Amino acid sequence: MMTKKTISASRASLILFLCQMITALEVPLDPILLKELSQPPTITQQSPKDYIVDPRENIVIQCEAKGKPPPSFSWTRNGTHFDIDKDARVTVKPNSGTLVINIMNGGKAEAYEGVYQCTARNERGAAISNNIVIRPSRSPLWTKEKVEPKHVREGDPLVLHCSPPVGLPPPIIFWMDNSFQRLPQNERVSQGLNGDLYFSNVKPEDTREDYICYARFNHTQTIQQKQPISVKVFSMDSLNETISANLSDTDFYGAKPLTERRPTLLTPVGSTSNKVELRGNVLLLECIAEGLPTPLIRWIKEGGELPINRTFFENFKKTLKIVEVSEADSGKYKCVARNPLGSTHHTITVTVKAAPYWITAPRNLVLSPGEDGTLICRANGNPKPNISWLTNGVPIAIAPEDPSRKVDGDTIIFSDVQERSSAVYQCNASNEYGYLLANAFVNVLAEPPRILTPANKLYQIIANNPALLDCAFFGSPVPEIEWFKGVKGSILHGDLYVFHDNGTLEIPVAQKDSSGTYTCVARNKLGKVQNEVHLEVKDPTMIIKQPEYKIIQKGGQVSFECTIKHDRTLLPTITWLKDNGELPDDERFIIHKDSLAIMNVTDKDDGTYTCVANTTLDSVSASAVLTVVDRPDPPFDLELTDQLERSIQLSWIPGYDNNSPITNFVIEYEDGMREPGVWHYQTEVRGTQTTVQLKLSPYVNYSFRVIAVNEIGRSQPSEASEQYLTKAAKPDENPSGVQGIGSEPDNLVIIWEPLKGFQSNGRGLQYKVSWRQKDVGDEWTSVIVANVSKYIVSGTPTFVPYEIKVQALNDIGYAPEPAEVIGHSGEDLPMVAPGNVQVHIVNSTLAKVHWDPVPLKTVRGHLQGYRIYYWKVQSLSKRRRRHVEKKILTFSGNKTHGMLPGLEPYSSYKLNVRVVNGKGEGPASPDKLFKTPEGVPSSPSFLKISNPTLDSLTLEWGPPTHPNGILIAYTLKFQPINSTHELGPLVEIRIPANETSLILSNLNYSTRYKFYFYAQTSVGSGSQITEEAVTIMDEAMASRQVDIATQGWFIGLMCAVALLILILLIVCFIRRNKGGKYPVKEKEDAHADPEIQPMKEDDGTFGEYSDAEDHKPLKKGSRTPSDRTVKKEDSDDSLVDYGEGVNGQFNEDGSFIGQYSGKKEKEPAEGNESSEAPSPVNAMNSFV
Repeated sequence: MMTKKTISASRASLILFLCQMITALEVPLDPILLKELSQPPTITQQSPKDYIVDPRENIVIQCEAKGKPPPSFSWTRNGTHFDIDKDARVTVKPNSGTLVINIMNGGKAEAYEGVYQCTARNERGAAISNNIVIRPSRSPLWTKEKVEPKHVREGDPLVLHCSPPVGLPPPIIFWMDNSFQRLPQNERVSQGLNGDLYFSNVKPEDTREDYICYARFNHTQTIQQKQPISVKVFSMDSLNETISANLSDTDFYGAKPLTERRPTLLTPVGSTSNKVELRGNVLLLECIAEGLPTPLIRWIKEGGELPINRTFFENFKKTLKIVEVSEADSGKYKCVARNPLGSTHHTITVTVKAAPYWITAPRNLVLSPGEDGTLICRANGNPKPNISWLTNGVPIAIAPEDPSRKVDGDTIIFSDVQERSSAVYQCNASNEYGYLLANAFVNVLAEPPRILTPANKLYQIIANNPALLDCAFFGSPVPEIEWFKGVKGSILHGDLYVFHDNGTLEIPVAQKDSSGTYTCVARNKLGKVQNEVHLEVKDPTMIIKQPEYKIIQKGGQVSFECTIKHDRTLLPTITWLKDNGELPDDERFIIHKDSLAIMNVTDKDDGTYTCVANTTLDSVSASAVLTVVDRPDPPFDLELTDQLERSIQLSWIPGYDNNSPITNFVIEYEDGMREPGVWHYQTEVRGTQTTVQLKLSPYVNYSFRVIAVNEIGRSQPSEASEQYLTKAAKPDENPSGVQGIGSEPDNLVIIWEPLKGFQSNGRGLQYKVSWRQKDVGDEWTSVIVANVSKYIVSGTPTFVPYEIKVQALNDIGYAPEPAEVIGHSGEDLPMVAPGNVQVHIVNSTLAKVHWDPVPLKTVRGHLQGYRIYYWKVQSLSKRRRRHVEKKILTFSGNKTHGMLPGLEPYSSYKLNVRVVNGKGEGPASPDKLFKTPEGVPSSPSFLKISNPTLDSLTLEWGPPTHPNGILIAYTLKFQPINSTHELGPLVEIRIPANETSLILSNLNYSTRYKFYFYAQTSVGSGSQITEEAVTIMDEAMASRQVDIATQGWFIGLMCAVALLILILLIVCFIRRNKGGKYPVKEKEDAHADPEIQPMKEDDGTFGEYSDAEDHKPLKKGSRTPSDRTVKKEDSDDSLVDYGEGVNGQFNEDGSFIGQYSGKKEKEPAEGNESSEAPSPVNAMNSFV
């Protein structure tokens, strides 16, 4: 047995569709079925109940109905039969009940006024239409009347009555002038709901002669016009003049002055009124008041709020409009008119009545013989409507008896119906405000099941969505429906399916495995029928890469991606939208397969972009917002307010920020008097501020402009503000940077930084320069100079202190008293040299110099320090003079000692000392001779190893470039390196200083040796130089190796080894390309030596070997040929910053930072150390 489930609220979107299916089951709509089944009449179209017709056109009263067999039609007029055949002007449309009354040829519409009703009848029953009231439209003319001109005093109220003729329907009223221009209306002048024109108070400009009221009758498309009304408004002045000239008293309105008054209501009159409105209509309440000044209207509802979303104010709030009124809108509404002198109010009691409206209208019944059923007719209204029943257009009380029916108020109950029970029933619900009439038939049929859904219908849906498989059926009695899946499937039931009353099978969440053939079976007691439908479930379309939010600067380009995945059997289309509309027709928008590109982005491109992927079954979309940012638009409407002598307020309106918030505003000013066209920075404020108080200087013709700044940049400047000239004033400040210095021994040059631009505060800027000698009690000497920056006082003593001050003044007066500064007259060269110069030797490269300071009076200027000149006379080891190059060190301040660094050992030097002031150097002290002691030598200039034999090597070398003393000997150390790169025992040989070569014998054949060589003085050993060389192989062994090399087995072995190496290299190459490591690589990584030097490309020699310990042999590929010459390691010392050169300052005591000697290599270590692979020769020896 199939289970039926109620439709849940979560499937609300299906309810309307399913309900329509259920309705169709009761009244079958299938064309073939309708041709075969008998059906009582049903009214399908009729004219409105209140039908106003145009008297100039034919009257058409509609009445259309359907039924099987087709119904016949008849009419009543004013409750009696309307015999159409007796009136030649009345015809009926073919196959219709619609009446056409021809009045175009001399007929009159008024002759056919009345209440008409149509009846449609066949063998199954009769349906009736509403009572249709026919009335012709009327648009009468205005009655002739004499319109008197209106004379009214200024400030008084006035009402111009329209009083339009009564028409059908009522006309639309409006006021115009002779030029057919609508008269302007406002809070003071407005038109009421009755068409009258109300003036709360009149003004002289209201005077005119063409106030015309027009009535437009829409039904007949005619406009009627009233006679123009003339209005003359007298002002108080003209009225008094008229009275004094023409009248002896004040009878004409009296000559009272124009006075203000509190409001009174022009309409409605009184304090209360009542209003009845019908439910569903528009409620219009009106209050128009007079008063001076013009009153304003406000509406309130007593004890409640005005309904939200249904309340509107019209006619300048004089009309309250509430649409779709209901009983809840009943109550008291108060309008309040108020002006500064007081207020008045009016209360309108609103009662909402209701013509009948349906709660449950009767619905057609299709029953089979023996079944039961009900017709329900429920309506509501205010007052509550009466319910009456008719059958086939006859009151049920006088209709033929039917034992199967029973009337119970608003319900007719049918039981055990038979075919003779078929009929059309009418329900009439009426009260004093109207009526409702509904037809509903009862059709008793005995029919076997029929399935109306086409056979083999294909349904395609997207997975995870509901699938609705139709089985539209008809039968009487109502058939039972069963569903099967597949050819031999069992009946469907359970929670996976929902079975609807209209036969529809719902699969709430269809999956791919839901695809297949489904069979619907309908059966009743008269038969059985089945139908197959097919379901295909498709994969959903998905957007796997959605467009993302973008911020782009104007002028740039942007791209939105949209990549989709879809069912392979569906053909998708991708559409791009902007703000839910089509993309602009612009070549800048480029659509690719999976993206949208926008070139040269503009402000208009800002918005939401949506990618829509559509197939025939589904649609998915994804959106992203594009925010176009740019520099702000310039501010505008600059305004200057609060204008004072020293300040002003500037305000502005910010321009559009172009989607990037304004962070600050920059205010600039222009001095139109001194620098027109040149803008200067004034200040800046936060981006939320639009006013600023600006400080001003006197005597400046200011203009201002504002620049907005955001993260993108600065806006264009705003338009300049109006100019503002400040008054002149005394200078606020004096020149800065006042100094007194002498350019010559007998003068004093007073200099200062002049005031700039508007610092002068007025015209005639000058400076008062004052000076006097310090501490001698002289009076101030003053002079006023023009706008310059210096003044020279001549005839002064040499280097004497002066008190100086410079004061600004202009045409208005003097600046505040300036501050005094101390200056000096001109300097002269120092008179004496430092005495008692002493030299103390610290080491071979450093000496300390002492001297006695000179008396300050002899300096004759600002003491800047002492300067030492020193130079090398000769080297004591070479005994030859060299070009004298003097070096200079300056020691600032009143120093009495200094350090001389960077001296050469074992040399003879001279020096002298001089005092220095601002003018220059004083006389030099007598030259002082001193000598530096010996030091350690530099490394030998070269080491050359040549003539290798089986057991000997020849070594040649050059003496050190800088012996730094007397050489006493050379020291040679060497040690062998075996095939595993281990160092052998160290041998040391001492060589006399006068030797330059050595033959080293008793060496091992075919062995690599490392040599360490350095020179010595009495002070110690110098820097060493290193080299490696190899003795040659034994000739017999070489011959033996050649013999072996010519043997066939050896050649074969070598070929096998070569092949194996080739295979290994290929494997290693493949692994390396894949990113893996191979054994050789791992070994290299484990023993990596960063100090291997590349071969020099210029001369083909190898880089020099060195390391931190100097113990390691040369690396693989770094052999030095036996005839190679190794150059010395140069180590030129630089001067430590003890003092400065000629242009620099020197430290106070010249404390030494580093030693000035060559970098020595450490002694080679005894024992074995790791080394790289041996040379090819050694490798061959090891193999043998």
